[in-house]
Amino acid sequence: MNNFNFYNPTRIVFGQGQIAELTNLVPEDARVLVLFGGQSARKNGTLDEVLMALNGRHVEEFGGIEANPSYSTLMRAVEQIRQHELNYLLAVGGGSVIDGTKFVAAAVQCEGDAWQEILVNHATNIDKALPFGSVLTLPATGSEMNANSVITRYETHEKLAFSSPLVYPTFSILDPTKAYTLPPDNSPMV
Repeated sequence: MNNFNFYNPTRIVFGQGQIAELTNLVPEDARVLVLFGGQSARKNGTLDEVLMALNGRHVEEFGGIEANPSYSTLMRAVEQIRQHELNYLLAVGGGSVIDGTKFVAAAVQCEGDAWQEILVNHATNIDKALPFGSVLTLPATGSEMNANSVITRYETHEKLAFSSPLVYPTFSILDPTKAYTLPPDNSPMV
């Protein structure tokens, strides 16, 4: 037997149709940036559901977060947040989008070089981050309920990770029907 202590501050909201709960989970006065990857969240209707549930809040969108999220892409999101004085983040996607959102949440509050302060220094001097939640569309990494993130800097061929208790998602919505759009796995069982 292995002894352990487990603490996870992320509220898990599980089940079909749970995106509607965003209206209760995101503060009414929040100025929200919805972050997502390619266009699948838009094509399959998930993004529309999210925007409908956030009705009445100031909401902006930031799309294009890649698999292995790119530092340069994420820094554009940081600029949008700063310019428009946004104060709440919502990741809609899989592990890469959520990892990217964790970095953005910390980078917005970072006064120095975000790459150095968060990734090279493993977030040791980071003492605040924007709150965020997630709507999981691709189950795979556990990023929806942990405090870890991996970011790629393609220009310098670096891929670094960080972990901070400040970047646990406040909540994660896990609607298993959102995974129905994934292609079937045709690999043989081992």
